[in-house]
Order: sequence, then C-alpha cells, then structure tokens
Amino acid sequence: MAVPKGKVSRSRRDKRRANWKLTVPAMVECPQCHEYKMPHRVCKACGYYNGKEVIKVSND
Repeated sequence: MAVPKGKVSRSRRDKRRANWKLTVPAMVECPQCHEYKMPHRVCKACGYYNGKEVIKVSND
C-alpha cells in the first residue's frame, strides 16, 4: 500500500544541502619557470613537464 511521504524538517533538509561547496583547484609551482600550474600537467608558460620540454612555447 502507499505510504505518505513524511515531512522533512528544515535541519534535515539543510544538512543535506550543506555539502554543495566549491573547492579551489590545487596549484603547484613549476620547477622550470616558477609559474603556478595545475599538478600533473604541462606548464603553459614554459611548456615543460617532468623536466622535459613537451611543447614549444613562443615568447611573443
């Protein structure tokens, strides 16, 4: 048989909604050029990853 939905209190509702937070992306310093970049990604400023040049970056 059908069971009526119970009332959800304000505190219970708000506890469920309390986890909708934005997090700041992690940033690390590039060992080559000391610009900040995302971890485990090629540096956009110098083009290096893991001590090797992966992409050529023009200095315009």
